[in-house]
Amino acid sequence: MAKITIDFVSDVACPWCAVGLGGLLEAMRRLEGTADVELHFRPFELNPDMPAGGQNTIERLMAKYGYDRERVQANRKVISERAAAVGMPMRMDDDNRSFNTFDAHRLIHWAGLQGQAQQIALKKSLLQTYHYQNRDTSDADVLAEAVRDAGLDEAAARDVLATGRYTDEVRAEEDEWRKLGITSVPSVIINGEYLVSGGQPPDTFEQALRQVASESKPVAG
Repeated sequence: MAKITIDFVSDVACPWCAVGLGGLLEAMRRLEGTADVELHFRPFELNPDMPAGGQNTIERLMAKYGYDRERVQANRKVISERAAAVGMPMRMDDDNRSFNTFDAHRLIHWAGLQGQAQQIALKKSLLQTYHYQNRDTSDADVLAEAVRDAGLDEAAARDVLATGRYTDEVRAEEDEWRKLGITSVPSVIINGEYLVSGGQPPDTFEQALRQVASESKPVAG
């Protein structure tokens, strides 16, 4: 099988990242037996200065993009439908709030040290926490519950949060991706060479992965 490495640069706060992840995971499923895919989640904060308690999402988007409420609501409806189609349900209500995600990124880094399956499980759990439950991802108790729902060690996660562990590593990764020119997410980098941007559907990711697989050397074994 061909060996493929994917760096999935994203933010828990980004609904299109949930759409893209659902599409990518389905594409990876379709390539089982054809390619050995190694997936890593990389941190990117859309709203690093988000205050404690967060902000109303619709009001934030109106201010950020200069859209009226109707356009923001229409866009959110499209995203919600796209997300549901790839198994990433969302609840986009008028009173949804946006929250800081830095500590969520620290936990995703921690989960990645345990393995790909663990990191995927936690990423999906955190996306559900943010976009379906609309809970505060800067709250340690909320994050610990997401860890538990992902089947990971809650006590160990609480220790990571309490000690500030992996703060420097996450900051360094964020800086590195910005230096490499990443300004929007999701940005999906395949084998360090090919970039697929945005919340693409499964077929788009499958086509890209099959193309890369056809060009890659098979894994020895």
